[in-house]
Amino acid sequence: GTAVLFVWAFAVQAGLPAPAIPMLVGAGALSGSGHMTLALAVGAAMLATLCADVLWYSLGRSQGTRVLGAICRFSLDPDSFIRDAKERFIAHRMRYLILAKFLPGVNPLAAGLAGAVSVRPEQFLVYAGTGAFLWAAIWITLGYVCADLIGFLATRAARVGKPLTIALAAALAAYLVFKYMRRRRFLEHLL
Repeated sequence: GTAVLFVWAFAVQAGLPAPAIPMLVGAGALSGSGHMTLALAVGAAMLATLCADVLWYSLGRSQGTRVLGAICRFSLDPDSFIRDAKERFIAHRMRYLILAKFLPGVNPLAAGLAGAVSVRPEQFLVYAGTGAFLWAAIWITLGYVCADLIGFLATRAARVGKPLTIALAAALAAYLVFKYMRRRRFLEHLL
């Protein structure tokens, strides 16, 4: 379980568009029921996040803001996305590194910007580590505290199993089609 948590947290914080909160809360619930060690779960998620941050920081340091284009491929307007991120980073500086962990898709951008604007490595590690710890500890502790409730809900959901899975898959497919059509209409409008 800890290895899966590490890989999932790394992938999400490195920029993969996947939900992280359910995995972290689930790890906390497993810790609360005695199937995983709480400190080990928080440590694995924190280390994975820090590894992803260092990766993007290094890329930002070596490639500059060009590397941010890779992050913004799924944005409707990558140029304004990068410009807005730069403005927020300049306005909030190191606090942005902490808050970015909690904003889906923003963490790689913040770490890359920190490298591109030449934030000192030791300063980056302190703030990235603080953000990684808070992100992992808050969600995993929430799952730990609510382990009984989560177990009850999981038992109820298992009874509905297949219909629930089909409904969730259909909702996800509809969402992806909606986002694709919206992007396509936007790009057609530009031409």
